Amino acid sequence: MLTRFFSMVLVAGLLVAAVPAQAQTKEYIGAAKCKMCHNKPPQGEQYNKWASSAHAKAMASLKGDEAKNPKCLKCHSTAFGLTLSDTQTITVAEGVSCESCHGAGSAYKSPAVMKDRAKSIAAGMIIPDEKLCKKCHNAESPTFKGFDYKTYSAKIAHPNPAKAQ
Repeated sequence: MLTRFFSMVLVAGLLVAAVPAQAQTKEYIGAAKCKMCHNKPPQGEQYNKWASSAHAKAMASLKGDEAKNPKCLKCHSTAFGLTLSDTQTITVAEGVSCESCHGAGSAYKSPAVMKDRAKSIAAGMIIPDEKLCKKCHNAESPTFKGFDYKTYSAKIAHPNPAKAQ
C-alpha cells in the first residue's frame, strides 16, 4: 500500500503523496507562531511585512482550477505536499509563509535558539538565497517575466534592527 512508504495529504480536494514519512523530522509551525515574536516594532515587524506581501497572498492569486493544480500549489503554498500532524498549524491558505523561505520552525522557534544565529542555523533555520528563490521564481511559472534576485530580495527584506546585520 502506498501509504506505507509515503505520507498522504488532502489539499483542495486532492489526495497528494507527500515526502517520505521518515524523511520529515522537523515540523512546520505556521506564520501565527512566528508572529508571536516577529511582529514587535523593536524587532522589525517582520510578520506585518510578510502579511502585506504578495507571498502572503499567493493562494489568492490563483484562479479557478489553478487553486487545485499541484504545479501551481507547489510554489503558492508552503503547506502543499506536507503531511500535517495534530501539532502542526500551517495551512494551504497561508500562502508562501515564513517557513517556505526559512524552513520548518519547530526546532529553532524558541527564543534561546533564535537569539543566536549559529544555533538557529544548526537547528534548521534557512537563510534564503537566490537558489532557494529560483525554485519557484523560474521559467516553469506561466507568469514568469524574469527574476532579478537583488531587486526582488530588497522588496521583501525584513531585517531585525535589534541585531547587527
